[in-house]
Amino acid sequence: MEATTTLIVVAVTLAVALFAVAAAVLVRLVRARKGLRRAGLPTGPRWVFWGAVLYFVLPTDLLPDPVYLDDIGVLLLALRSLRQTPESLGSDRSGTLN
Repeated sequence: MEATTTLIVVAVTLAVALFAVAAAVLVRLVRARKGLRRAGLPTGPRWVFWGAVLYFVLPTDLLPDPVYLDDIGVLLLALRSLRQTPESLGSDRSGTLN
């Protein structure tokens, strides 16, 4: 009985820690988008940002919600896409900022 209680406490602690990391990445994503928009820089496709936010919020995931590793991965990919330079977004852009 004591081993079961310890296992549950460890699992809950790990789930809370992973949620805290995912929430911190979400906050960083939102701040990065706001900062880029304030500076007048391109923020990439809107669907990437909103898709990552919805993936984090919605209960349907690739992995069960106590395991936030997939949420963290999706948020980090969205953050990476926001921080790309205009030159790396595609060959159809000239690379100059207007």
